[in-house]
Amino acid sequence: MAADTPLWTPTQERIDAAPMTAFMKAAEAKAARSFSGYAELHRWSIDNREAFWDLVWDFCALVGDKGERRLVDGERMPGAAFFPDARLNFAENLLQKTGAGEAIVFRGEDKVERRLSWNELHALTSRLQQLFLSLGVNAGDRIAAMMPNMPETVAAMLAASSIGAVWSSCSPDFGEQGVLDRFGQIEPVVFIAPDGYWYNGKAIEVADKIRAVADKLASLSKVLIVDYLGTSSDVAATIGKAAALEDALSPFAAKPVSFERLPFAHPLYILFSSGTTGIPKCIVHSAGGTLIQHVKEHRLHAGLLDGDRLFYFTTCGWMMWNWLVSGLASGATLLLYDGSPFYPDGNALFDFADAEKMTYFGTSAKFIDSVRKAGLKPIASHDLSSVRTISSTGSPLSPEDFRFVYDGIKKDVHLASISGGTDIVSCFVLGVPAEPVWTGEIQGPGLGLAVDVWDDDGKPVRQEKGELVCTKAFPSMPIGFWNDPEGKKYHAAYFERFDNVWCHGDFAEWTEHGGMIIHGRSDATLNPGGVRIGTAEIYNQVEQMPEILEALCIGQDFDNDVRVVLFVRLAAGVTLDEDLEKRIRARIRTGASPRHVPARIVAVADIPRTKSGKITELAVRDVVHGRAVKNKEALANPEALELFRDLPQLAS
Repeated sequence: MAADTPLWTPTQERIDAAPMTAFMKAAEAKAARSFSGYAELHRWSIDNREAFWDLVWDFCALVGDKGERRLVDGERMPGAAFFPDARLNFAENLLQKTGAGEAIVFRGEDKVERRLSWNELHALTSRLQQLFLSLGVNAGDRIAAMMPNMPETVAAMLAASSIGAVWSSCSPDFGEQGVLDRFGQIEPVVFIAPDGYWYNGKAIEVADKIRAVADKLASLSKVLIVDYLGTSSDVAATIGKAAALEDALSPFAAKPVSFERLPFAHPLYILFSSGTTGIPKCIVHSAGGTLIQHVKEHRLHAGLLDGDRLFYFTTCGWMMWNWLVSGLASGATLLLYDGSPFYPDGNALFDFADAEKMTYFGTSAKFIDSVRKAGLKPIASHDLSSVRTISSTGSPLSPEDFRFVYDGIKKDVHLASISGGTDIVSCFVLGVPAEPVWTGEIQGPGLGLAVDVWDDDGKPVRQEKGELVCTKAFPSMPIGFWNDPEGKKYHAAYFERFDNVWCHGDFAEWTEHGGMIIHGRSDATLNPGGVRIGTAEIYNQVEQMPEILEALCIGQDFDNDVRVVLFVRLAAGVTLDEDLEKRIRARIRTGASPRHVPARIVAVADIPRTKSGKITELAVRDVVHGRAVKNKEALANPEALELFRDLPQLAS
């Protein structure tokens, strides 16, 4: 396929039906001018932020009192205040819909399947709200959940936010210290956990971990055990202050949920950085900022319509869970999946999509790559006619996997590669439904976000690699970090590099089409001979080779310079011999550049990754250099780090 040909172009019918098109018309009326296309609409949205966010509120029909002012101190970052006079409730906006239609469809691998109507979701939220109030939970108190991605988790979050409590969650596969590193900082009053969970066809019990965590969280007044394996009462009986959720709910009959309307900037979520360089940062997000950013992304960029069936493969320890559940505010049915995406085989998620007539299929770049490498062709084996959008995030999607989506999954589909982060609980760059999709490119910057790429001197660059920045304040910036009263840690995290400008820590590049390529984390960029290189550029080459399942690249300090070291996890039966090394280097030299060619290539049995599936270049770099990795609890497989320690191949 020629490089100047898009992979996919939306039909005029599809463009006409997109909510983005209707929004553009509304924006033209508000601005009293016409826009030639998305680029002009985006420019208006960042030059006229007050008018833009005001229109988003109205177009997406947010419930609440908007107040008089839209933006105060808009040039300060941090310090800008959006809708400072507004009063709203997050849960009220997510629970606008009622009736017998499906609000949630849940699959726990092939072991559990449940459905909740909108009325049943209201009822469960109501009973949880009454329980929390009976436990003395007040606005601003923290409720922490170590939970699978299941209906009770969504309802508990809604109940917490309905009264202004602050929700924080992680997944039940976190180790004891990982849970304490997170929740120990925020002093929750209620802790919610399952009796266990299913993974890879096995029942995983967590009673001992819950007990150990609960014993060390002195702030707790109650532990609630949710039934998943059928043993919640038995587990609760072994833990102090614990009750099975069903037993705790038994005194409360469902009634209309009451909603406490609070300021726009009232805290909603505490999310945690997943890095391995120290104890996780506690990032506090506001109810209003999260809500308005999510409905903008869902309605406009994802093109969600009332009644759509929204899926994202995620755990409750990743910000994509928070993003997913906001789909309720657009009237979408949430399709929740918990467990291994490869159990009993790699078709599990496509089976779910087929059976439930999924309209939005969200997953990770690694999942798409794994499906391709497994030789699966869902395009031939599954009915995916309902799927309008396939979305990918978590790490850069390679050009090869862009092509595979259209060749192997579905030809007529909007492929939306998206990128943002826990830091903003949303996206900086993402899909644009009325624009074409180009190989290897994220389609464009999010509306209302002044995204740019700057060089080291703080100057904007085009079709050159640089730092991803946002030059104007936006609503989903964190309120701050927990236990950071003077804001020093918050300022150091994003605003130290460039004054009054958000520096996100991604290595990025604008394309000639106005799209963007993310080349990986900028703190993991390589600097051989002083030239900055993105690790994603190397992965895009070597991971296309059938011999290589996965790769990880670091810069090793060596001989007063930095040399590129490539670690590869090989396919079954493959050995790293001289011929394969030669072909790897040739592939990188011709596909990327001579600068990218590694000085050393080392085969390893496993590659460490975070709970959300991201490879951890920084942790490996620390091990190679003999430095301690401070937060191994963030890793899904911390034992893999030992494979990189004191390697003789890296000694000379």
